[in-house]
Amino acid sequence: SNRPGRSVESSNAFFQILRLSVTRQPYRSLRGRCEPVAEMIVRAGCCRGSNAVSMPAVSYPAFVERPASAISELLAIPEFGAFMLSAPLLAAAPRGAGRRVLVLPGFTAGDVSTAPLRFALRALGHRPAPWGLGLNVGPDDETVRQLLRRLDQLVQQNRGPIDIVGWSLGGIMARLLALHHPDRVRQVITLGSPIRVEDPEANLSESVRRLSQLAGLQRGRRGHDLTVIPVPSTVIYSRQDGVVAPASCLQPVGPMSENIEVRGAHIGLGHNASAVWAVADRLAQRDGEWTPFVPPSAMAWCYPDPERDSVALEQQR
Repeated sequence: SNRPGRSVESSNAFFQILRLSVTRQPYRSLRGRCEPVAEMIVRAGCCRGSNAVSMPAVSYPAFVERPASAISELLAIPEFGAFMLSAPLLAAAPRGAGRRVLVLPGFTAGDVSTAPLRFALRALGHRPAPWGLGLNVGPDDETVRQLLRRLDQLVQQNRGPIDIVGWSLGGIMARLLALHHPDRVRQVITLGSPIRVEDPEANLSESVRRLSQLAGLQRGRRGHDLTVIPVPSTVIYSRQDGVVAPASCLQPVGPMSENIEVRGAHIGLGHNASAVWAVADRLAQRDGEWTPFVPPSAMAWCYPDPERDSVALEQQR
């Protein structure tokens, strides 16, 4: 339900933004031209007053990177075994302070897929919460309304802003929530989320495109850009990702934004030991003390050189 002072028009605009940004459908303004999602957010008036967001212009790279081979997704099987065996190691990860964490699943997945991640975070002192909306098959109006209610509920329980961890499509939803409600989101962590898609035909795997078409999520060749949000954000991605192109997951590195590369499959990121450690480390930071991720020396091999991606991203822009 809408809070006092928030217009129904603004909330409805948010529903439309969430759906169109994920479906990559063009949004036609009253002036009759198609606009990027970032401009649509500003024009729709979803972020006003203290929550206003200034969206910089973003230039897309001429080269469009594609996902890795689909065969790489088989890595998720041994990764789960490695996750189970690494329990003693993960127990040494930075501990949380009991904050609420909303965990959003990927496309066509549900809370079962995020259970290993939530179990590990709970063991480290966090209070992870499932999204509780069944399978994530796209942002229809009712799903978005229930997601906003879930956000309000957890913020009240936490007595302040919460952390959101989103996997794939869940990460896109997490960043849109942060754009619209920065006062209720402490930070966002995404796992293999295509937050910047120039060409869905190239940036997404064929299997995902077909599934999204069957679900009515993808019509046309519209891209989206969610690389800039007004809260601290961490992108976790893999070059072995066989579902989305690694470059589409990256964000500009800044005082409160970073990209962390891990090794592994897209469908295994929720139980990838190095990804889980990075998530736990990010969530353990105190309010107002955000610093870039520094991998533990014993796991340095699990995190390829981040400088390479910072340079590559700057060359692309």
